[in-house]
Amino acid sequence: MSKRVAVMDLGTNTFHLLIADGDLHSYQEIVHEHKAVKLGEGGINKGYILPEAYQRGISTMQQFHEAIKAGNVTATRAIATSALRSASNGTDFIKEVEDKTGISIEIIDGEQEAVFIYQGVKISGCLSAQNALIMDIGGGSVEFILGNADGIIWKQSFEIGAARLMDLFHRTDPIPPSSIEALNLYLEDHLTDLFTAVNNHEIDTLIGSSGAFETFAEVIETEKGNSFDLKATKNYSFDEDELLTLTNKFVLSTHKERAANKGIIPVRVDMIVTASLITRFIMHKLAIHKVSMCSNSLKEGVLAGMLS
Repeated sequence: MSKRVAVMDLGTNTFHLLIADGDLHSYQEIVHEHKAVKLGEGGINKGYILPEAYQRGISTMQQFHEAIKAGNVTATRAIATSALRSASNGTDFIKEVEDKTGISIEIIDGEQEAVFIYQGVKISGCLSAQNALIMDIGGGSVEFILGNADGIIWKQSFEIGAARLMDLFHRTDPIPPSSIEALNLYLEDHLTDLFTAVNNHEIDTLIGSSGAFETFAEVIETEKGNSFDLKATKNYSFDEDELLTLTNKFVLSTHKERAANKGIIPVRVDMIVTASLITRFIMHKLAIHKVSMCSNSLKEGVLAGMLS
């Protein structure tokens, strides 16, 4: 008997809804929606969800509720991460969603988030016997998972997401060289646990889990005149030079240039700059030359648990 389940991933920038049925290894996506809620807008580093962002979040949850009702779903999970975890009015938001929709939101910590991301990447078939460093750049936090097809070696979540970094360093556009330098020093300072953890391990590949990496892949392919369908692309291997050239182009670009690029979804137009800088920093710092994108992330990991 196949189950029809709904997973909501309530991130700092984007709320995702995935409705699927079937079993773990052959599930069918029925609904796959993402809404640019920008929960962290204006308040992310102050630990507070501002009124407009709060309202966007509530109305998106009401829309999701309608879609779930229409979809004859048997089980539902709504998972909230960094923004709701750290916002002083996060519990008010959760209560209001439950009152208005009956959906109960679970706040998970960064460790659990990393486990779900790993499980999502694993079911996509992106992992091998070689060690990979999985990086999931969210708006609020970035998860790093060192592991392979056999399991997780080490994992940690860092509150250095693209929206937080943008708020701290990307205040004028294009981002000035002095801000890039400050951002790199900040990463150097905040990621010491990562450097220590990977020190004695050979890393074959950096796997970027969804998000910004989907944008990198799409822009690279469309600029070559190739068609790129994200829904059909679970895994994409980058050419190192192409990726570095593109991230450099994003870093030097203006808002207007990025907004005109059809490969960048609106919610990522500005955050792609800090996401590019983190990606470059990790590649250089850890001397990783093989980089790939996996379109699965947290929601597929949660889904895996519900279908198995």
